[in-house]
Amino acid sequence: MNRTERFYRIQKLLSQRRVVPREVFLEDMEISPATFKRDLEYLRDRMSMPLIWDREKGGYRLDESDPAHATFQLPGLWFSSEEIYALLTMETLLETLQPGLLGAQVKPLRNRIRQILTEGDRSPDDLARHIRVLSQGARPVEPKHFQTCATALLSRRRLRIAHHRRQEGETLERDVSPQRMVHYRDNWYLDCWCHLRKSLRTFSVDAIESAMVLNKPATDIKDETLDQVLGSGFGIFSGADVQTAVLRFNPKRARWVSREQWHPDQEGDVELDGYFVLKVPYSDARELSMDIMKYGPDVEVLAPQALRDQVAALLASAAALYKA
Repeated sequence: MNRTERFYRIQKLLSQRRVVPREVFLEDMEISPATFKRDLEYLRDRMSMPLIWDREKGGYRLDESDPAHATFQLPGLWFSSEEIYALLTMETLLETLQPGLLGAQVKPLRNRIRQILTEGDRSPDDLARHIRVLSQGARPVEPKHFQTCATALLSRRRLRIAHHRRQEGETLERDVSPQRMVHYRDNWYLDCWCHLRKSLRTFSVDAIESAMVLNKPATDIKDETLDQVLGSGFGIFSGADVQTAVLRFNPKRARWVSREQWHPDQEGDVELDGYFVLKVPYSDARELSMDIMKYGPDVEVLAPQALRDQVAALLASAAALYKA
């Protein structure tokens, strides 16, 4: 009987008999007093089980007067895919975090995450060795710029940034009111009200070359407006003019794409011949075009015509690079 099984056996005996003498535990689980003592310490200290020794009744029982009694339960034998991903991702992020605004709070938080990851006989290091969370395409962010952006965001002050526009190869300075920070595809973005353009804009934090908090209150934009303008399109690119891309994937690729979420408001239909038609809202075709391109001949853009022409031109340009 391994450690996890013993924990559940201890809980079962307590629920069945209410008060359980130590000898019953030792005989039932066939363990030594030293092992039993270690298990009790772990359940109390790491699992917060309200377990006490009742001298009058001569056995162990759960303390019903303890507030933790009403909510206590042992964790499941394993985590869900979402839970293990979230915990390992947080643990990895905290491990690589540079000193910043939350330095004093990070260490105990990481220790707590590692405690949660310790499931029975499985240590966090053992989990990390067998389960990997990979990041791809992450661009490094200057810590001091990130901290300045976070400070302005949380203190609701305006921010002056010098932002490098990679496509044009130029750097522009502008005053913005930060609304929220977004972690998307392993990179950080700052949603802002741009006082130069008088509209909402999204900036890549890694492209910020300088940042300074201004002594001016930030302009607050309602969450409904932020979601309508910045969340209605595809990916990180914003815009109020939303169109619908209609993509048709061949039967081979449909086996994967039919189970993927490209957008919360997408629609998908499997046709009789096995093809999969995906309808995705978008306001700026740049990121959507890149995602379409990676499927090569396995996908065709059916509509709108402008997007179809754009992807066709990109494919033709790419094919031209390989002509003799």
